[in-house]
Amino acid sequence: MAISQGENLPDASLLRIGAEGPEQVALAELTKDRKVVLFAVPGAYTPTCHSAHVPSFTRNADALKAKGVDEIICVSVNDPFVMKAWGEATGAEAAGLTLLADSEGSFTKAIGMDFDAPPAGLLGRSQRYAMLVEDGVVTVLHLEESPGVCEVSGGEAMLAAL
Repeated sequence: MAISQGENLPDASLLRIGAEGPEQVALAELTKDRKVVLFAVPGAYTPTCHSAHVPSFTRNADALKAKGVDEIICVSVNDPFVMKAWGEATGAEAAGLTLLADSEGSFTKAIGMDFDAPPAGLLGRSQRYAMLVEDGVVTVLHLEESPGVCEVSGGEAMLAAL
């Protein structure tokens, strides 16, 4: 069952590339006493994720921060090397977005957002969503019905919800 508005995020460790290589990041530490937008994509470099979803948050990063958002985090079931390269390629890193890898998909499964699309070669991936997390609690949740669409989960929709 998917996580709902009003629920706490589960404890999870995600990965990013730090100065010494891959490093674990505790999601609880990123959300404690903070207002964080967390959005997820089915895969780095996939068409909708690359051309619509990440750019929508890059375009709206300053406006979201002006509304009190401390950090904007993109999560994907990819490895941290891919997420680092993708952050550079899309300009997301330069815009201040944090791209984190859920390499094993454990966080995605824990919140009930995993799916498979074998015809597209996507197995154990994340559904497309965006959420506002305040001190570890999901206060806004926008889930797309189709992984190939970025409407309710985009940066503009999250900005409107604030």
